[in-house]
Amino acid sequence: MKLVISLGLALFLAAAVACKKAAPPAPPPLPVNVLTVIEKEVNEWDEFTGRLEAVESVEIRPRVSGYITEVHIEAGAIIKKGDLLYVIDPRPYQADFDRAAAEFERMQAQLKLAQIELDRAKELRTKNTISASEFDQKAATYQGASAAAASAEASKNSAGLNLEFTQIKSPIDGRVSDARITLGNLVQPGPGAESVLTTVVSVDPIYAKVDADENAILKYVKLSEEGKRVSARTAKIPAFVELGNETGFPHEGYIDFVDNRLDPGTGTVRARAVLKNWNPNLITPGFFVRVRVAGATSYRAALIPDKVISSQQGVKYAFAVKPDNTLERRTLETGTMFEGKRIVKSGLKDGEKVVSTRLQLIQPGMPVKPIPEEPPAPPPAAAPSEKPANATPSATPPDATPSEKPK
Repeated sequence: MKLVISLGLALFLAAAVACKKAAPPAPPPLPVNVLTVIEKEVNEWDEFTGRLEAVESVEIRPRVSGYITEVHIEAGAIIKKGDLLYVIDPRPYQADFDRAAAEFERMQAQLKLAQIELDRAKELRTKNTISASEFDQKAATYQGASAAAASAEASKNSAGLNLEFTQIKSPIDGRVSDARITLGNLVQPGPGAESVLTTVVSVDPIYAKVDADENAILKYVKLSEEGKRVSARTAKIPAFVELGNETGFPHEGYIDFVDNRLDPGTGTVRARAVLKNWNPNLITPGFFVRVRVAGATSYRAALIPDKVISSQQGVKYAFAVKPDNTLERRTLETGTMFEGKRIVKSGLKDGEKVVSTRLQLIQPGMPVKPIPEEPPAPPPAAAPSEKPANATPSATPPDATPSEKPK
């Protein structure tokens, strides 16, 4: 009986030892690259698209009719206010002015005579030498002469204006277009496109006009109510502009206007930034631009590359390495990009390590072997050549022995 029990116990112990030896060993920690979270003072930026527009734009039209006798336009040139652009034949208007000036002189002479007669009538009336009706006649004659002189002066001024309008000058500084009506053509004042002689647009400063969407406007209203952002209607908000082939928003201006209504058709509010034209000779109205403005006041936040962030059903997260080298999944509240990295408002702290590789293989609680990710190495500099570029190859191979060299 004792032999049977001992044999059974021995078999049980042998089976237990066999099972223990068959169990697989625990896998080693998974090597992963990690990046260090950095906290900085950040600004959230909102970006909008728009076009450059001129601060001033003028269609040059004639104010009097006549034939063009001179054209002083150099197409596309920068001009100053008061520069002469066109001349309409001034001779008919000069004749009208001379006639009006002569009529004015005649009326002035009649007014002077009526003044003398009225003064004499006043002296005689004080002595009762003339009747009251005769004195009233002299006074009425003077008033009529005075009115006639005023009318003649108005006619002279009108003729002078018409004569002045025969010289068409630029009302603003800017860049002129081409001459749409050339020498010898008859022009007439009017609102139609056929009466436009040319156009002039200002070039410095210049506007960048954008349409801000309704959600952005509501965000700004809320931040303004909370005291976290000033309103563009009460203060100058800095704005940064870049062209379609530029990066980094190198041109600075400020928002100087926000429209008084939201367009229900587009759901946007029109706004504009004014800035100095950094190249008036080349940058003209109509260019496509991107405009960046601060979304809120600056605050401190964590920064990480986008590549370490994963998303599941709209929830963004990253894997942080705990002190015991196990993984913890962190839900993130992210913001916009800043200096090439993603703003993380909550979920990570300064100095923590986040996994940047093998994101499809890791799970929360998994042990890992963190390896700091090295920054990309700069391209190696080209080694200087030991021979001139035009040197001819040696006739002796470099590995030839002295006996093999040609004699």
